[in-house]
Amino acid sequence: MTDDPDNGADGPSHPADPIARKTPLPWERPKPVADDPDAEHRLRAILGSPSYIPATEDPAFLSSDLLRGARLEIEYLKPELTLRELGIEETIVVFGSTRIPEPGAAKRELETIKAELAKSASPSASQQQRLKSAERIAAKSRYYDVARAFGRLVTSADWDSTKRAVIMTGGGPGLMEAANRGAYDGDGQSVGLNIDLPREQYPNPYVTPELCFRLHYFAIRKLHLVKRARALVAFPGGYGTMDELFETLTLIQTRTITPIPVVLVGESFWRGAIDFDFLVDEGVIDPEDAELFWYAETADEIWDGILEWHKKAGTPLTPR
Repeated sequence: MTDDPDNGADGPSHPADPIARKTPLPWERPKPVADDPDAEHRLRAILGSPSYIPATEDPAFLSSDLLRGARLEIEYLKPELTLRELGIEETIVVFGSTRIPEPGAAKRELETIKAELAKSASPSASQQQRLKSAERIAAKSRYYDVARAFGRLVTSADWDSTKRAVIMTGGGPGLMEAANRGAYDGDGQSVGLNIDLPREQYPNPYVTPELCFRLHYFAIRKLHLVKRARALVAFPGGYGTMDELFETLTLIQTRTITPIPVVLVGESFWRGAIDFDFLVDEGVIDPEDAELFWYAETADEIWDGILEWHKKAGTPLTPR
């Protein structure tokens, strides 16, 4: 017998190092050039081959058309698992134009354009249109304050300690920034779902860092926007806002999802942008489809309406 602690004859052997070995294994060094002068050249060719890159580290493979399904699944799972881990079960989705900034910024832009036009003897039609658009944007910039107040109102509500609805936006600037900023003002969390675009969209700085996601597929973004939504609040906006609005209205109309409250903020804008009564008169939607939403102007009107809607539906939100 021996007293060597590495000898297991008289008891447990000494635990092996989890990484290091006393003796290298045969595959830990390349084939010696002395045995085959061409071995080094052949090995370099193998190590440099795309086939040798692990699948999870191969951008060309991962971005191939056949991997689209896997990419869709992974892109769905990353926000899903994060939201579950952080206990985000209910959201209030806010959408609106990225082009409508806070009032101070809108006013500065308007004054800049006016100064430029003042230097022109005969402003062109495009310059005059630019001025007109800036004036309209400045007038609508009041909705930035409304969206910000609404974000704070939702976040600061006296929620039950076990559950609260969290503001969720598309993560960009403008009116979505305002909603995230309101949540930030209220010392609460908010979610931002940024999208990959040919010209990069920076996330607004008020989204909670661990809840800001960058997505490639619009379809996955839409799924997450709707999945936990207890309401959709649509401020004045363009194609992106209307895309989300009509997507949600279609899902409710067809009862593909359980109905949720839809609030259009800024009645004069929305009535000018979309003539829902015309659609009813033309028979392409039913009268009840024009009752799937309502108009509001202030943060209190939006929030009180959402709470009342859920109370009537028997699905109350949980502020005490």
